[in-house]
Amino acid sequence: MYRILVHFILRVNDSEESWRKSMEIYNIPEIARNVFGVGSKDWNRRIFDSLIPLPEGTSYNSYLVKGEKKTALIDTVNPGFEEELEAKINMVSDLKKLDYLIMNHAEPDHANAIRFILEKAPEALFVTTKKGVKMAKLYHELPEARIKIVAEGDSLDLGGKTLRFIEAPWLHWPETMFTYLPEDKVLFSCDFFGAHTAQGVYDEEIEELVSLAKRYYGEIMMPFGKMGARALEKIKDLGIEIIAPSHGPIYKNPKRILDPYEKWTQGKTENKALIVYVSMWGSTREMIRTIAETLLKEGVDVRMYDLVASDIGDVARELVDSRSIVLGAPTVLGGMHPLALYGTYLVKALNPPAKYGVVLGSFGWGGGALKQAGELLAPSKIEIVGTLQVQGRASREKLKKVEEIGRELARKMKT
Repeated sequence: MYRILVHFILRVNDSEESWRKSMEIYNIPEIARNVFGVGSKDWNRRIFDSLIPLPEGTSYNSYLVKGEKKTALIDTVNPGFEEELEAKINMVSDLKKLDYLIMNHAEPDHANAIRFILEKAPEALFVTTKKGVKMAKLYHELPEARIKIVAEGDSLDLGGKTLRFIEAPWLHWPETMFTYLPEDKVLFSCDFFGAHTAQGVYDEEIEELVSLAKRYYGEIMMPFGKMGARALEKIKDLGIEIIAPSHGPIYKNPKRILDPYEKWTQGKTENKALIVYVSMWGSTREMIRTIAETLLKEGVDVRMYDLVASDIGDVARELVDSRSIVLGAPTVLGGMHPLALYGTYLVKALNPPAKYGVVLGSFGWGGGALKQAGELLAPSKIEIVGTLQVQGRASREKLKKVEEIGRELARKMKT
């Protein structure tokens, strides 16, 4: 059932480039009977949204479902991969005869090729939710006669295969939906359950996949944990055998990602302290090392990141289940060091489940970092266990105060 189709096409152009002959080799996995992965791998991409680092690249997964009577394409690809998508579809079907183009999510990395596909497939209907149409029109001019709006519980009969639609708003845009294929028990979940990596085709091929998925969840899904929990509730009785997300490998073993997502969306934390800091002349670093050693002595799992050199995606991953956050922030011109300010804003924006916090800092001729950090973190649910700001280097007495704060933090984390 799980065959891998490798196709070879030899194309000779009759244009000005007729002298060029190229062999194109594409791997097209058949993830279920007559269900093909026709998306693209972006091996060299290293940043997403001009914000998220991609150390392993990413993929833009698109799926072609062939019924006995009709054919549907679920999502498309990022800009620059349209022709590859076209070629792959034509290897297993005839793009011109496509019946439906289904959009689970309007973000361009999944929906950029909508117009491209609709032009190549003149009879295809564009299928999405009411909110999806509004979002898609922000990027594309869509012919009204070719739009088919669907809602929760609606379905399309392809002949021997049925596509059922499940609204999943705010995962992570307002229009997001899932598409479910009950005959083969495949859930096309778009960004939900995704991972930014170009490695592998199936989950079993990547040992560290859950860590990559956790990083992805922290970066994108964590602010929408409650909506994620509702989505899990919607799909819990579907008997899913394959999860086909729009980034990263396809899950043959859905439990491998469903179990962590249940924990993450419920905001369950571990006895772990995430320490993020910046230090200009070593004073803040000395305080941070002191509290780190104190927490380790108290049996707390410590994860430490210097924001000058750290991958912010790693920080987001640790935020998913850290019970406490320690911030080290020196003062620059009356406020937080810009990197510490960025780290604090990240905590505020991603809304992690951490329960406790500590803010440590230093200054030379004028303070202000702690005050600004407090103002930024005030709307959060994090209980600030202790703060300390020193002028110059921390004295022995001040470092003992840091130890006291660390012990109190450890005590609260264990209760």
